[in-house]
Amino acid sequence: MSGDGLLVAVDSKVHRIPAQVKVVALFVFVLAVVSTPAAHFWAFALYAALLVGALVVAKLPMPVVSRRLAVETPFIVFALLLPFVATGPTVDVLGVQLSQSGVLGAWNVLAKGTLGVVAAILLSATTGPRELLAGLERLRLPSTLVAILSFMVRYLSVVSDDLHRMRIARESRGYVGGRAGHLKAIAGGVGALFVRSFERGERVHLAMRSRGYTGRMPLLGEVGATRAQWIEGLTISLAAVAVAVAARVVGL
Repeated sequence: MSGDGLLVAVDSKVHRIPAQVKVVALFVFVLAVVSTPAAHFWAFALYAALLVGALVVAKLPMPVVSRRLAVETPFIVFALLLPFVATGPTVDVLGVQLSQSGVLGAWNVLAKGTLGVVAAILLSATTGPRELLAGLERLRLPSTLVAILSFMVRYLSVVSDDLHRMRIARESRGYVGGRAGHLKAIAGGVGALFVRSFERGERVHLAMRSRGYTGRMPLLGEVGATRAQWIEGLTISLAAVAVAVAARVVGL
């Protein structure tokens, strides 16, 4: 992995697709997945096959993808609780009474959540932060929002370093943590970090205004996508739309 955010620095066809194409492809794919009825298991198998194919083409290591899937843990816990708390007809599984609607709901959350998270991982692992911001700009996202996201990406590491230095300074003065009495010290540190970040933001804004900043980042790039790149990038998403339409037709 590179140090450029979550980007996995390899050369693949997916990496070379413009960011705006991948953002639209992600949106269309997720929309197709969430619109599919949970009972059509074959459709979700096809979605998973499409994603696995994209991961292979993108040359992403499976250990990296599996580690990043940990972000889904809260949804998994919620899904596992659904069969026990949902109401309605029940089904006996190994001597345990589970709600039928809860089991289907758990499958719905797990399947759609996992597919959405993997699709997002594919985007983040094949697109650098700067490229992603340029893609959002090409999609006519409001310039103010693009500027806010740009500053967040640029200064997240700065704020993280400040927090790390404050933690070292606190521990050098005898702080060991783990006791309720130290919550005051932690709260004070968070407040100081907020004030420090706010003051830095003011200084940076004044410095940028003095250099002609007008509210739009001029260095994000203006590289567009060709028709061939749009077709290539949307292939999997359009296939997912076809699967979703077929699932709807079958369910009628």
